[in-house]
Amino acid sequence: MPPAPSRPDPFGAFRFLVEIDGIPRASFTECTGLDSETTVVEYRTGDLRTHLKLPGITRFSNITLRRGLTRDLSLYRWRQTVVEGTPERKNGSVLLLDDGNTPVLRWNFRNGWPCKLSGPALNARAEEVAIETLEIAHEGLELEGD
Repeated sequence: MPPAPSRPDPFGAFRFLVEIDGIPRASFTECTGLDSETTVVEYRTGDLRTHLKLPGITRFSNITLRRGLTRDLSLYRWRQTVVEGTPERKNGSVLLLDDGNTPVLRWNFRNGWPCKLSGPALNARAEEVAIETLEIAHEGLELEGD
């Protein structure tokens, strides 16, 4: 009798790391924007009743990262290179980890630069952690797995 097929459980979305060239590893609480979209170009053939759908330009969403605000100013300094007109483009990765904290999937982005950095919303009546948000524009995203 053949062995029973294994059922792989999906990975949790709460174990991940972010690596950015030249910036110390930071702990982020949220990451979004790991997607791409290709526009559809409709092409009409000689027969007016039919058309083809062809792939057009592919666009990558900006990657948005959120973390608790600390004394580490490396993200701010990176953003300042853009504000001062000399943007430093960096490559980086978002790594999804399994239950043993071993990387299982990796989204690599290239030529990224911080297009937006938002400070925390401050409220004297709240008891929440101060969160900063970094948005990275980039020129490509590749998914690696085993």
